[in-house]
Amino acid sequence: MLGNRSNEVLKSILGKIELQDEAYEKAEKRYKDIGEWLHRPSSSCVEYDPHVFSQGSFRLGTAIKPDSDEEYDLDMGCNLRQGLSKNQITQEQLKNNVGDELELYRKARGIKEDLAEKKRCWRLEYADGLSFHMDIVPCIPESETDRGILKKRMIENSRFDDALAQNVSEHAVSITDNTDHRYKVTTNNWRISNPEGYARWFETRMKTAKSIINEREISFKASIDSLPYYQWKTPLQQAIQLLKRHRDTMFKDNEDCKPISVIITTLAAKAYNGEADLASALTKILSRMGEYINAAVPVVPNPVNPAEDFADKWYDESSAEYKLEQNFYKWLYQARVDFKTLCAKDNSQHVVEAADRGLNVHLDATSVALALGLSATVITPTKEIHASDPKPWFAQ
Repeated sequence: MLGNRSNEVLKSILGKIELQDEAYEKAEKRYKDIGEWLHRPSSSCVEYDPHVFSQGSFRLGTAIKPDSDEEYDLDMGCNLRQGLSKNQITQEQLKNNVGDELELYRKARGIKEDLAEKKRCWRLEYADGLSFHMDIVPCIPESETDRGILKKRMIENSRFDDALAQNVSEHAVSITDNTDHRYKVTTNNWRISNPEGYARWFETRMKTAKSIINEREISFKASIDSLPYYQWKTPLQQAIQLLKRHRDTMFKDNEDCKPISVIITTLAAKAYNGEADLASALTKILSRMGEYINAAVPVVPNPVNPAEDFADKWYDESSAEYKLEQNFYKWLYQARVDFKTLCAKDNSQHVVEAADRGLNVHLDATSVALALGLSATVITPTKEIHASDPKPWFAQ
């Protein structure tokens, strides 16, 4: 453990960037409302037993506040669980079926923005106090044969035990993608996704922090498994939130160049070793993340589908201008520098400046000094620092 003083500073930063429970609860109400809409008697989807679920950072409890001029991004899946298979319906038909219902929902709920079609999803824009855009991916259960293939890959490549591989494979789905040349034809070859399976794997990584899990169960007087992930608040989740905020700050003016969240989340989860405090977890994760990047394809394999490479754009010629691999390593280097400074215990001025520069978080200098057990003197920054400054970050 790196000491309570460093943890106090990191927790004060976390308090400024993490979502309040109310935001998660409001998001949950929204996707449950869509699920209920799809189950109404007149729904064209009701016979297929639609299941609407959150995925991504809201599902994992790793979401952070967006910048003041941005919306919350809620990723969701809409799984038509019964009565459909890939040899019965095209991706286009499935997507349009779900899209027609979402358009009716939009009108019924008075959502002003038009329903927007994206590559794999439909986007709904909310603007009722807490602004969300919801990306809803239509999907159907993966075939039994392909689930078996996934299970074998997870055992052989991700080193899952049989029980975990079985559990994860059961949640695999086939999703729509309107850039697929087979989008309009009947084919068994659809893109595979497994956001719920990924969440189950991520849960096993969180549970390596046994002492934290025990504390949460005592606090809530309930099994941790009965709680949504955002209430677990494990050091792994918190470290990922800090890393994503640092990434967002560093690439504020270079959005296309920034490391994607799923790569940061996957590497952090693999590098996490059950550390019970945030400072130790963050230090360990940053020191080991690079060890889980392969020299050959797949570079950053999806743990629940090892044939999929989360870093495929690193070597995609169409993305070459963004130098994604190079920028990932630049970010990792800078994150190590900045968080080492943030965990320093002997210079509160450096901590304040690192928080401002690296995470665009403004800490009270006196409070930091007191947290570190130093004299509560007034701190004047050595130079004016802006989050958009190119230094000390590398030129893109």
